[in-house]
Amino acid sequence: MKYTIDARVRYSEIDHRGTLTLPGVINYFQDCSTFQSEDIGYGVLRLKEQKRAWVLSYWQVIIDRYPKMGEKIRVGTFATAFKRIIGERNFFIDDMEGNHLARAASVWVYMDAERGRPMRPGEDETEAYGQEEPLEMPYEDRKVALPKIHKPLEPFTVKRCHIDTNEHVNNCQYVQMAIEEIPVERVIRQVRVEYKKSAVLGDVIHPFIAEEAERTVVELCDGEGSIYAVVEFILSGENNCRLV
Repeated sequence: MKYTIDARVRYSEIDHRGTLTLPGVINYFQDCSTFQSEDIGYGVLRLKEQKRAWVLSYWQVIIDRYPKMGEKIRVGTFATAFKRIIGERNFFIDDMEGNHLARAASVWVYMDAERGRPMRPGEDETEAYGQEEPLEMPYEDRKVALPKIHKPLEPFTVKRCHIDTNEHVNNCQYVQMAIEEIPVERVIRQVRVEYKKSAVLGDVIHPFIAEEAERTVVELCDGEGSIYAVVEFILSGENNCRLV
């Protein structure tokens, strides 16, 4: 079943252009699905007590237009499929006339948090979410192709501000980390993120960047080169100087 929340873009969520940031978009999506889980009785505390968790495996987020500061928006989400240990979910942000401002597809894995292993969710849980037909959007492959050549960047340490209730780096924080590595600020029209493993407090992340003709790819790795997350950006031609 579709679940929506109405909101208004806050000053604290915008960038120097006066529009909602990409992390702001993703945070609205995360909040919307979290509120749905809370409202149907499968929220954060219940899953924590049961030592269960839905872990994000993949995002594809398309931005049609970034809403402006003060603009009223409607954020929505719905499950589209449950396949054994996998859940698939769409998201959208609409303006008050029903026009899509942002759309997203996502893939989640249901986990036994105590053992760190995937498992099937109960039928009662999947039935509580229901299922809807997938959103119309240009779906891409769920595997982000790694660049053949990339450049190492300065490592940094995971801080407390990056951590969520699962004691891992929050999904959106990887995107924020990757954005900070783009040398020249441009408007992001699409982001795809493939999550490989979870980073925790104190881990040192080694970023690598590849700027190709059609995309920019940031790999966030550990010291051995194993990938935490790979983030692919499609950037518009609009160029903005980064504010320092």
